[in-house]
Amino acid sequence: MRSTDIDTQFPRAEWDLLVSLPGQVVVAATSADADGSRRSVAEALAGLDAIAAGRGSPNALVREVVGAIYSERGVDPTVFGATDRATGLAQVVDACRQASTSLAEHGSVEDRAAYEQWLQSIAFRVCDADSVDSSGPSGPDATERRFLNDLADAFH
Repeated sequence: MRSTDIDTQFPRAEWDLLVSLPGQVVVAATSADADGSRRSVAEALAGLDAIAAGRGSPNALVREVVGAIYSERGVDPTVFGATDRATGLAQVVDACRQASTSLAEHGSVEDRAAYEQWLQSIAFRVCDADSVDSSGPSGPDATERRFLNDLADAFH
C-alpha cells in the first residue's frame, strides 16, 4: 500500500522502477568486471551501505525510495535478468534513462538531481570497493569506468 504524496505522484510502474533501480545498479556495478567472489562480496556490501546512506539525504524523494526498498512492499530491488554482462549493464543504463524521463515528468528538478547523484554514488562506491589491492588504490577498471560514464550520460 502506497501512503505518501511522493510515491503517489508517480504511476505505479514508474515508482517501482525508482525503487528497484538502486539494487539493479549495485548488481550491475558488481557485475561490471569479472573479479573474485571475495571482491564481489565487498562490492555488494559497499552497495548496500550506499543505498542505506540515502536515508540521510536532504531530498525527500531519495529518503522515500530508501524507505520503500527496506519496507515489505514486494519490490525486488535486485532484478538483473540478462544472460550476459554487457546486456545486463545496457539494461540498467536504459532503466536509468527511463527513470530520468519519469523524474522529469513527475518529479522536481531537485528530485531528479538528488536521485541521479545518489545512484551515481552507489555505483561509484561499488566500483571503488574492489579497487584497493596490495599496491594501494587503483580506481575503477576500464569496464567499470565505462559503466559509470554510461550511467551519468543516462541522466543527461
